[in-house]
Formats: sequence, structure tokens, C-alpha cells
Amino acid sequence: MAASPSRIFVSHLSGTAVFDPNGDQVGRVRDLVAMLRVSRRPPRLLGLVVELSTRRRIFLPMTRVTGIESGQVITTGVLNVRRFEQRPTERLVLGEMLDRRVRLVETGEEVTVLDVSVLQLPARRDWEIDRVFVRKGKGGTFRRKGETLTVDWSAVDGFSLEEHGQGAESLLATFEQLRPADLANVLHHLSPKRRAEVAAALDDDRLADVLEELPEDDQIEILGKLKEERAADVLEAMDPDDAADLLAELPEDDKERLLTLMQPDDAADVRRLMAYEERTAGGLMTTEPIVLRPDATVADALARVRQQDLSPALAAQVYVCRPPDETPTGKYLGTVHFQRLLRDPPYTLVGSILDDDLQPLAPETALHGVAGFFATYDMVAAPVVDEGGSLLGAVTVDDVLDHMLPEDWRETEFHLEREEEARHAGGRP
Repeated sequence: MAASPSRIFVSHLSGTAVFDPNGDQVGRVRDLVAMLRVSRRPPRLLGLVVELSTRRRIFLPMTRVTGIESGQVITTGVLNVRRFEQRPTERLVLGEMLDRRVRLVETGEEVTVLDVSVLQLPARRDWEIDRVFVRKGKGGTFRRKGETLTVDWSAVDGFSLEEHGQGAESLLATFEQLRPADLANVLHHLSPKRRAEVAAALDDDRLADVLEELPEDDQIEILGKLKEERAADVLEAMDPDDAADLLAELPEDDKERLLTLMQPDDAADVRRLMAYEERTAGGLMTTEPIVLRPDATVADALARVRQQDLSPALAAQVYVCRPPDETPTGKYLGTVHFQRLLRDPPYTLVGSILDDDLQPLAPETALHGVAGFFATYDMVAAPVVDEGGSLLGAVTVDDVLDHMLPEDWRETEFHLEREEEARHAGGRP
């Protein structure tokens, strides 16, 4: 490292790529680990929490960081691949320090922490937190006005105290570009208190997307800490099949109370899904596929496929049915695949380019039968049709995988090759 001091604000490190000396990326920075010290001495920065490509989080000591520059972190190439576990004396800088309310020592005025900077000590590999970027006045998601200033660490007090009602605005800003699955991984590794605070700060749609990616226990915990009216709003924003799976895990009284608070149409979809066995096509399906009448055009279909909130699997094909257009529909006629939509002129009627050779799934089709259908025909989504010929919904491959993988798959990392484990050595300082 360079001999001159190097100061970096931690918000700039979130998501930064981590490389070994050969230029191969080994992961991304998800947090920093610090240890508070007495007498207002600046905390020592112990290391980085790095997320590998397998989603395993490991600890990278600062002594093994050889450079932080140009939006990248360079390591010595020696990593300990054991999963990171926070110790009682340690603080997560992004997860626990940002958005805290502390006080200026000189005036006693309450301020909100927006960011902190870390400084490399001269002629050493030691790093410490030296400055705090704060905003005067009380915090809050919509209270962005107020004087901001940067002060030395010794000029503030209150980081060692437990805080109730800590905000999450600055923390969420550092993770704004994360995909829902990655943000879910961030939430999963926070403390229950901090997890609830972050969930409360997310808007309904974003929280719904994140909940769908969390383990079941985290879903129940977060939903239980929301006000019932908001919990119902979030359930409405979730995919109906995911909302049904979550509600099925709640006590009967809680489930009925939330369903009553939901919009009638949304609640009806969820109730319909809950009537099917969980590991069947009916229990796996979503009730919101793209449905078109046979006189719709390719242009109409492409406009529906372009909708931003559609998953790639649901956007892969449209289902052509007689009215009504909402599930359960009129008679199901067939499917038009996305590739076919790209090959035909925009004015072509979808009713003239149907794929009606494949037999749709019945709602009682067991999970292994659904998986076999996907494997046999190389599909990413499949229609579910009842005995009367009405389209009930569509099963997507991601829902099949969710139910075929072990229950704890979200917390189980991929196995690492022995030679990789042998190459990565070392321990926690």
C-alpha cells in the first residue's frame, strides 16, 4: 500500500469487487467489521465481509488487503472460506452504524449518521474509523433537510448504546442497486432488530420482492413485526403463490385476519391457491400469467411481455383463452412462445400461431410430474388447466426449484472444491 494516508467513506465500498493478485474476482464487499474502543478512541477496522459467488459470506482481514483503489479491493489471494460469524465485540459498519442517532459532544445536539470514513494509518496496514458524516435534526425516511457536516470520531458520542427505532435510509441507499435476492441475503445476516428496521423502511413492492427470496423463518418474523394493515398491503404486492405459501405457515386466526384486510380480488386468488395441496401444480402456480384473447395481435402480446414487473419466466409465453381474461378464464386454446412473437409480423393474430400440441398440466399434478414436464419439453413455464378447460394459472420453473431443493437451500452454500479450500488458508485475527 501507499505510505500516504488513504481515507475512504464506507458507502463507496458497498458492493465493491474484490480481486486476487491475478486479477480474478473472488467476491464483493457487503459490509465492514470494526471494534469499538474506550475513551472515544477511533474504532479499529478489523476487516471486510465479502460475499463469494456462492453467496457464502466470509471474513477478509484488513491485513490481507493490499489495495483499495479505483472501485476495487485487492487481496493477497489468501482467503479463509469459513462462513463469517459476527462476534459480540464487533460492529457491522454498514448494518449497524449507519442511520444511528448520536450526539455531538460539544453541544449535546442529536445528529443522524449518514456515513463514516475509514483511514489507513501511515506506514502500517492498520485501518480505523476516523470521521463521521452526520445530519443535524431527527432522522427519518422523509426528513432529508438539515445541515450536514463531517466531524472527527471523538466529536460524537452514543455508538456503544443500544438504540431502539434506528432508521435505515442511509443503509438502504448503499444497497439500492441490489437485486431482491441479494438484498434478502443482506437482511438475513442482520440482527432481528436491524432486520425489522430495514424492512419497515422498504416500500411495499420492494419488501414483497425481498420477502419472496427469504427463508421461511425470516418471512414470518418480518411479517409479524409489521402493522397488520401494512402486512396485508405487502401480501397483496407479493406473487399470489408466494403469499399463499407464507400465509399457510401462520396460525389460523392470523391468516384469516390478514386475508380479511387484503383487497377482495387479491384475497380470492390467495384463497384459491391455498385450496390446493402445496406440492401440486395448483399449489405451485401463479394466478397472474399473461392472458390474451385469440383476436389479439403479436403487437398486443409484445406490449404485455414488456411489462417491467413480470418475471422472465412469466414473460416467456402468453396464454390464449376465450373470455373472461382473468383466471379462471374461458376455454384455454393454447400458448404462444416469446420466440414466435419475435418471428411474426406485429399485425398477426395470436390465435393463428398457437402451440396447442402440448397437454397442459392438471391442478392436481404432483411436483415430480411438473418437474418431468419441464425437463422433457425444455420449458420455463407451463399452463394449468382444469377439467372444464379453463386456465387456472401457470407454473414457473423457479417455483418448481424452490420446492425441490432442500428446505434450507437458501442458507446452504455450494460445496467448494478441495483444491480451492487448500489454496485458501488463514484465520480470523
